[in-house]
Amino acid sequence: MDKTLDTVLLMLEGSTITLEIFCVTLALSLPLGLFAALGRLSRFRPLSRLLEIYIWIMRGTPLMLQLLFVYFALPMVGILLPDIAAALLAFVLNYAAYFAEIFRSGIQAIPRGQFEAARALGMSAPLAMRRIVLPQVLRITLPPVSNETINLVKDTSLVYILAMNDLLRVARTIVQREFDMTPFLIAGIFYLAMTAVLTYGFKKLEAYYGRYDN
Repeated sequence: MDKTLDTVLLMLEGSTITLEIFCVTLALSLPLGLFAALGRLSRFRPLSRLLEIYIWIMRGTPLMLQLLFVYFALPMVGILLPDIAAALLAFVLNYAAYFAEIFRSGIQAIPRGQFEAARALGMSAPLAMRRIVLPQVLRITLPPVSNETINLVKDTSLVYILAMNDLLRVARTIVQREFDMTPFLIAGIFYLAMTAVLTYGFKKLEAYYGRYDN
């Protein structure tokens, strides 16, 4: 009984770290991605070019490599981060780049005339963006944002390489110790449950915004 209780407690501790990485990454990368998309579309060429290079690097290299770079390379130049902070930095920078491209394509899908009409009515550029453009961008980009969010659930398992006690690492430790595959099954159920909840939530959002297409 004590052994079972210990297993459950360890799995709960691992799932807490997994959820923390997921929630913080999503909360920070979404707004950062939006700002990066706006900067990418900026007429200020140096900013646009810099963000283009940043997005190219983040999307062109594996997330695992980025995790290893932040975790091992930054201390070599005197930047020491706690394990969780290093993982979050890599995750946020990576997913912000993907969200930036999603939001950029969504903004560019809005007819330019709508923005110009809002400006002709006396709206400032930020106000027109907030009230006219971004609500439509949110509706357009929901499906790809949903896909990336579900990918994030699975990608959290990559912190395993940093020796962090996330859900997958805890499950593997228990399996090696007890010679019982049940923890892997529990971990799989946890990931599937998170994915199911997210899929349901995004379907509801798509249905809500889909009302305006009729």
